[in-house]
Amino acid sequence: MGIADDDIEKLRSTVSIVDTVQGYVALKKVGRNWSGLCPFHAEKSPSFYVREEMGRFKCFGCDKGGDIFTFIQEIEHTDFPGAIEHLAAKAGITLNYTTTGQSKERARRKTLTEAMGDAVEWYHERLLKDPGARAARDYLRSRGLSGDIARQFKLGWAPDDWDQLSNDLGRPADVLQDVGLSFRNRRNRMQDAFRARVMFPIFSESGEALAFGGRILPGSDDPAKYKNSSETPIYQKSKTLYGLNWAKADAAKSGQIVVCEGYTDVIGFHLAGVPRAVATCGTALTEEHVRILKRYASRVVLSFDADAAGQGAAERFYEWEEKHQVEVSVADLPQGRDPGELAQRQPDVLVEATEKPVPFLRFRLNRVTKKLPRDTPEQKVRFANESLGVLEEHPNPDIRRIYAGEIAAQVGLPVEDFVSRIGNQRKRLSVEPTRSRQRVPMENAEFAALVLLVQEWDSIAEWLIEALFDSDANRLAFLALADAGNLAGALDAAPPDARDVLERAAVADLDLDAVVEAKSLIAAATKRELRQRTRMIDAVSLEEDRAAKLDLMALDEPDSVRALASAESLLGWLHRRTEERSAAVE
Repeated sequence: MGIADDDIEKLRSTVSIVDTVQGYVALKKVGRNWSGLCPFHAEKSPSFYVREEMGRFKCFGCDKGGDIFTFIQEIEHTDFPGAIEHLAAKAGITLNYTTTGQSKERARRKTLTEAMGDAVEWYHERLLKDPGARAARDYLRSRGLSGDIARQFKLGWAPDDWDQLSNDLGRPADVLQDVGLSFRNRRNRMQDAFRARVMFPIFSESGEALAFGGRILPGSDDPAKYKNSSETPIYQKSKTLYGLNWAKADAAKSGQIVVCEGYTDVIGFHLAGVPRAVATCGTALTEEHVRILKRYASRVVLSFDADAAGQGAAERFYEWEEKHQVEVSVADLPQGRDPGELAQRQPDVLVEATEKPVPFLRFRLNRVTKKLPRDTPEQKVRFANESLGVLEEHPNPDIRRIYAGEIAAQVGLPVEDFVSRIGNQRKRLSVEPTRSRQRVPMENAEFAALVLLVQEWDSIAEWLIEALFDSDANRLAFLALADAGNLAGALDAAPPDARDVLERAAVADLDLDAVVEAKSLIAAATKRELRQRTRMIDAVSLEEDRAAKLDLMALDEPDSVRALASAESLLGWLHRRTEERSAAVE
């Protein structure tokens, strides 16, 4: 993206990372850090830290970390230029672009989203104030969607007029057409696309107005109950979920997200105290939707209306569960009752349905077998066979066995016999456990030295050489810092494990003495090297090693001058040993 480097650095130096993060997370001052619950994963004890003077954040629970731009990219799910533009807009800083083509494209998008934003406000004002919107207000009131709720979700009313919106917005005709607000009729006049409908604005993840869903009022002779915006340069239905802009924070915090069928269902969950609900925009749930959901939560609760259409959509979801590593379950709602209705009469039912959802496989089993009797031997065999077919869909053999045991008990078959039939009918699929990452010890001398190098370079830089670092990750982190001369450059150049060390070092709040840590690190490296040289027999090497042992003992002497001289001597000895090994390899 062609944003001027000076503007990027201006943002980095003037915008407070603590103030920015506090817009999403409640932080508390702890020593030199600010700490709070991580917004990127569910946790009960704070492991998320922000350091103002370093301009960095780090979560020691999920390993996410970076600078202020990284934080906005992660929390708003945007790219780097998008993060810069987000922060610049908040700070009132005008950005300069250096790449004409890209800046024009972004400028056009901004023009289109601003036009949609104007339309959101226009429709909203009509709903709140227009005498002709009384029927719409009465309808929304009957659904529990009036007052503050209408304001929170920016609900609107499209008057039954040919071109009132097109005239009032004052936007160019090509802009109105590009976003689907208007079209040219046979008389070559601009005509409003939405008329006589309650309007539900659809926003992007970051809150940009993208599109609308419009619903007719009861008694209308319009055969289309809902009308949704067509796809436009700023709106792709397969990549958009209604309500995600409101749901994402709670979804990321709780690790769960609820998927509904309609706009009023989403609002119903909010009314019931479950603000992590979203809905598709007039389409079936797609794989792209699943990828988007996975960004925020790994536990997905399907809360379609309890009728055949909603449950059929749930079946299509099943094949993506293993592929995208999401845990899919289904909200057990009363037959024929949608979330919007339940929010008014039984909100506790919605809450319980999300707190105790039915695992997806059990839902599938219940659907297939709930109408099958189990009175005769023949009926039990059919019940078992139908269940077996559903079990074979699941890729995890252990889960299949557990459910098979339950079914075997219901029909009176030996458990081992029923489980063996699963293995014979389908090749077993295994789920390989994810290997846990090896972490560098946080409090050892190497890490302490890196903390000082990152946070107080001058206090320890002169005492550090490559030979002091035994851990590969720590050594590579040191080399990246030494080459770059600053944290930002080191983070760009370091490999993943070393970058993780640097991220942790940037936010570590340790009470360290540079001289003590340097001597400790030198002593550890010296002992390690001496252990490798126990078989030296030539006189020169033996003499050098003897001198090193004496210097090692002198490191702890109360005479600071003598101790520091010994430290310098040991650094020279360690450096020579490294050169010897390099020469031997060559």
